[in-house]
Amino acid sequence: MPGGAARLYTPSEAAAVTGLAIKAVNNAIDKRIIQAARPARGGRANARGLTADDVLRVKLWYKVGTILSQERRQRLFDAIREQPKAKTVKADELVIVDVAEARRQIAQGTRALEDAEALVTTDKAVLNGEPVFKGTRIPVRLIAAMLEQGADEDELLEGYPKLARRHLELSRIWTAAHPRRGRPKSLGERGLPLKSSKRVKLQAA
Repeated sequence: MPGGAARLYTPSEAAAVTGLAIKAVNNAIDKRIIQAARPARGGRANARGLTADDVLRVKLWYKVGTILSQERRQRLFDAIREQPKAKTVKADELVIVDVAEARRQIAQGTRALEDAEALVTTDKAVLNGEPVFKGTRIPVRLIAAMLEQGADEDELLEGYPKLARRHLELSRIWTAAHPRRGRPKSLGERGLPLKSSKRVKLQAA
């Protein structure tokens, strides 16, 4: 970040780097498990901004939720706050949480997201501003959608020779962190061919 400023995450970015569903992150905010009243990066009005500590709390809240009650999870957070550099924290008589590993996973996800953001550009003169991989006219969301539909990576690389395997890997986290606003586009609108088309005549009741 410029000037060494700490990164703030939007809820979708937090979900992408932790592997959680966006709904889980928003629920954590709504339930005040974390406080996210700060403006997110870019200063968007009413945006929810999460610090790295917020993201850690969300990840641990759901990861240990099956073994710790809400009260004990809260005590875990208090212990982490009191021991910010501790690698492990005792959450219960028989439960020790590897906080260092959770931080490592978040840092790894953040680096992947930053790598993805460095590969993507937006230009109104290119596909109406649809985010594409730099140096190409290949939409990032198209590649992510095709992978989600089960497309073979080798075939994609053959069909899009300007892409490397790393582009495919990072398309997923970029798309998760930057969901499209408004009505989702159909497969046809995304450029994905329909496998079949069939007309059905409705019978009068």
